[in-house]
Amino acid sequence: MSAHPKPALAPVPGIEPDAIIRAGLNVIDIESAALAALRPRIDAAFVAACQMMLDCKGRVVTIGMGKSGHIARKIAATLASTGTPSFFVHPGEASHGDLGMITEADVVLALSNSGKTEEVLTIVPVLKRQGNRLIAMTGDEHSPLARLSDLHLDVSVPEEACPLGLAPTSSTTAALVMGDALAVALLEARGFTSQDFARSHPAGSLGRRLLLRISDIMHSGDDVPSVPDNSTISEAVVEMSRKRLGMTVVVDAGKRLVGVFTDGDLRRALDDPRTDLRSTKVAEVMGRSPKSIGAERLAVEAARMMENHKISAVVVVDEQSRVVGALNIHDLLRARVV
Repeated sequence: MSAHPKPALAPVPGIEPDAIIRAGLNVIDIESAALAALRPRIDAAFVAACQMMLDCKGRVVTIGMGKSGHIARKIAATLASTGTPSFFVHPGEASHGDLGMITEADVVLALSNSGKTEEVLTIVPVLKRQGNRLIAMTGDEHSPLARLSDLHLDVSVPEEACPLGLAPTSSTTAALVMGDALAVALLEARGFTSQDFARSHPAGSLGRRLLLRISDIMHSGDDVPSVPDNSTISEAVVEMSRKRLGMTVVVDAGKRLVGVFTDGDLRRALDDPRTDLRSTKVAEVMGRSPKSIGAERLAVEAARMMENHKISAVVVVDEQSRVVGALNIHDLLRARVV
C-alpha cells in the first residue's frame, strides 16, 4: 500500500474527471511519440552542430520568438552551466541595437518551429554578412530559415498535443530535448566535471559540497578549545564550557595533537568512583586516537568522516600534526554542507 494515497477526487460542476484524466494522458502519449521521433535525428548533422559549437571561439548565441524564445533562453542557460559559454538574444530587440551583443566569433542557434519567423529572418542576413555560423532548429527542413543556415536540426513532430493544433506543445518539447542533447553531448566532449559544474553554481548545494573547504568554516586561533596534556579534568571541562564545541583537544608542548576529551569521556569519568576531577589528569581519560583532517580538505570530507566514525567533531591539523582548528556537525549544518 502506498504511503501517500491519492486524494479522492471531489466532484466539480461542469468537470468530468475521467475526461480530464484522458486528456492529460493523451498529451503525454503524443509528446512521448514526438520525442521518440527525434532518435534517428541524432545523426551526422547533430555531430556537425556539436563540432561547430566546440570550435566556436566566442559564445553560442540562441535566438527565438514567442514559445521558441522561451526554449532558446533555457537552452542557453543549460549550455552556459555545462561548459559552453552561451546567452540568449531576443530577435526583436536585436533589430533595435542588441545585435551589437553578437560578435563575429559567435555561433548562432536559431529556433523557429515554422522556420518562417519574421523577426528571426530579418536579422539572419546581418549575421551572415558578419560571418557568424548559423545553426537552425526548425520543424521544416525546407523553410527559409533552414535553407539559410549552415546546419539544420530537424525537430519536426507528428502532431501537437494541443487538440486545436495551435498552441506549441510537442514542438517546444522536442526543441527543448534537442537542446538538452546538444548540451550533454558537448559536456561529455569537453570532459566537463562535477567540479566544473560547481564552479558555475557556487550558491547551489553542489557548489557548497564541492568547493567549500574546511578552512572556510573551521574554528581557529583562540576559538579552538585546547588544553596541555598535563591539565586536570576540571581544567578541560572549563575549556570545553568556554568554547562550546562539546570537546577540547589535548596538545603537547609543541602544540601537537595527542588526544581529544569529549562530553562522552567526561560522562565515563564521572561514572568511575576513582576519578577526582580536580586531580585526575585529562591525559588519563582522553581519547588517544582522535580523528583529524587537513584545513585544505573539502568540508564534505569532514562530514563523511563524522558520519563514518559516528562522531560530532573533528580536529584540524597541519602537516606536523599541530592543531590549527576544529569544527563540529553544527558548523557543517550552518554551512549547508549536510
